[in-house]
Amino acid sequence: QVQLAESGGGLVQPGGSLRLSCAASGTRFLFYNMGWYRQVPGKERELVAVIIPGSPAKYADSVRGRFTISEDNVPNKVTLQMHSLKQEDSAVYYCNGRWDTGEYWGQGTEVTVSS
Repeated sequence: QVQLAESGGGLVQPGGSLRLSCAASGTRFLFYNMGWYRQVPGKERELVAVIIPGSPAKYADSVRGRFTISEDNVPNKVTLQMHSLKQEDSAVYYCNGRWDTGEYWGQGTEVTVSS
């Protein structure tokens, strides 16, 4: 079975930077799509960024220009580089990916942007 492991969450000050990573295990092939979502209490989980093979990366309007999603050197591993962080970026960030066997979610890593 496929499992996703997120890391890199933590506490940062407004305007700071943070890098999240997601590594998949138990996969036999390269992902169809892989990216990040985030969720805060009382709100719907929203797409942050996603890698779509053969197409430009897709970003939420709220993070475009500040966040960058990229593939790591290891297959089925994705990095989300976040810059100019704002308080409204605070959320639990979830890794998401789709393979031939189905769609999978990580358990989440918390990002808190506060002074």
